[in-house]
Amino acid sequence: MGLPRKALRTALTGALCSVLLAAGPASGAGSVAGTGGRAGAPVVRFVDVEGDGGTVLKANVVAPADAGPGRSYPLVVLPTSWAMPQLEYLAQAGQFAAAGYVVVSYNSRGFWQSGGEIEVAGPPDVADASRVIDWALAHTPADPARVGMAGVSYGAGISLLAAAEDPRIKAVAALSGWADLAGSIYSGRTQHAQAAAVLTGLGFLTGRPSAELRGIMADFLSSRLDQEQRILDWAARRSVDRRIAGLNARGTAVMLGNAWGDSIFPPNQYAEFFERLTGPKRLEFRPGDHATAEGTGLFGLPNDTWTSTRRWFDHHLRGVDNGVDREPPVRLKSRSDGEYEGYRDWRSVGSAERRLPLGGTQRVLTGVDSGANGGLVLLSGALDQFTRVPPIAAVPLLPRAFAAVWQSERYDAPQRIRGTSRLHTTVTGTGASGTLVAYLYDVGPLGLGKLVTSAPYTFHGRTPGTPFAVDLELFSTAYDVPAGHRLAVVVDTVDPLYIEHNPAGAQLTFSSPADDPSQLSVPLREE
Repeated sequence: MGLPRKALRTALTGALCSVLLAAGPASGAGSVAGTGGRAGAPVVRFVDVEGDGGTVLKANVVAPADAGPGRSYPLVVLPTSWAMPQLEYLAQAGQFAAAGYVVVSYNSRGFWQSGGEIEVAGPPDVADASRVIDWALAHTPADPARVGMAGVSYGAGISLLAAAEDPRIKAVAALSGWADLAGSIYSGRTQHAQAAAVLTGLGFLTGRPSAELRGIMADFLSSRLDQEQRILDWAARRSVDRRIAGLNARGTAVMLGNAWGDSIFPPNQYAEFFERLTGPKRLEFRPGDHATAEGTGLFGLPNDTWTSTRRWFDHHLRGVDNGVDREPPVRLKSRSDGEYEGYRDWRSVGSAERRLPLGGTQRVLTGVDSGANGGLVLLSGALDQFTRVPPIAAVPLLPRAFAAVWQSERYDAPQRIRGTSRLHTTVTGTGASGTLVAYLYDVGPLGLGKLVTSAPYTFHGRTPGTPFAVDLELFSTAYDVPAGHRLAVVVDTVDPLYIEHNPAGAQLTFSSPADDPSQLSVPLREE
């Protein structure tokens, strides 16, 4: 029969605590007082915090060893990621405390030992963040004038939403999160099935989804078009891009970090949100998949994302003149090399452009996977990060009955792709609904294509046989195509990452009218 879920969660919490506490010395933060740590190490307390509506939130407090009467420290509040226990940030909290911060990390409502139900960053979650700040100011030597929030994934979303509502929050670091929830898991009007299924499954395993969440996900995954507007409204209430006015009015310092291959919250929506911020801001993109760019830091290992987060808070909460305010606010690392690049804004990324014509007419049968696909959620981006091996397709062997293919000439010089590629084409379907997925490949001399980027697109309510224009943003990326290689654009109708809406036996025709030619616009870095 196995352990009950509550007992299993308790056992896993204890095991993870042992691992993270053991990582303390390696992180440079020292061990934890009360757990065999040495003198002068940060002190940890496990506490219950009353959240919104009296819901009990399980939390831990990590404070400097010299904390005492008459002293105050900047406060950093860390809501946990989706399905993660309250010990998620313990290694990083130790490093913050050693640098002179009070850190309160808490288990988001509905997960593990915290009370309540999973609301997906709904109003109770936002109110919880403010209640945790209230508690910290009343029970720790935290300075009310120096409050910051940070988090990974779900914790990033809650942090941004809370900062938009609570004027006490002066700085935020949102890592692998979202600004537009619908734009993340429903981009191109296409359900990101693997991402939604993974999140839903983990929610049921480690927490208690609310009735509203269960209903929303059931309608989403079953493609209830009659409920589409309700789902979009639900997502909009949980999207900070609709509440940006509060952040801009107060000049909240916002740092955004994400991975190019994030298969749950793709980077495009962060880049668009960043451009709309008017206060102090920073945008960092690195190779990886969802939460992998900051993952090693959760075990106390050296990590660029967490180093940037501490520098951000050091400047905006402690007043340290570390130069972060004078550096280019956009910081990118290409998937192809280890060097960081700085830009003054997102528009400057990929300021040059190459246009690939998608000429002629190509017709494909729907409902069959051609062999071109975006990989697996949470895995493919991580494999690319650590081995530089993205999903691969043998482009010459892709069956032309199921995939439209266009290729460029071989390039004499490297093509440094930076930013967001945009597809424009004309589509004629034999059904009122349909789904297509566009891919951009780096094709080597042997015809093997490495995936550069991709994105899905779904249409409904179209008149069969009537052409219509499609404009699609592919997921933003930074990738260097070697000299001697070519680019290939592939469009098919099935990808395991997504739910497709092609009627049985349907066809899609891609054409390029003379007065509206089809093309892919590829942004390039100016040398």
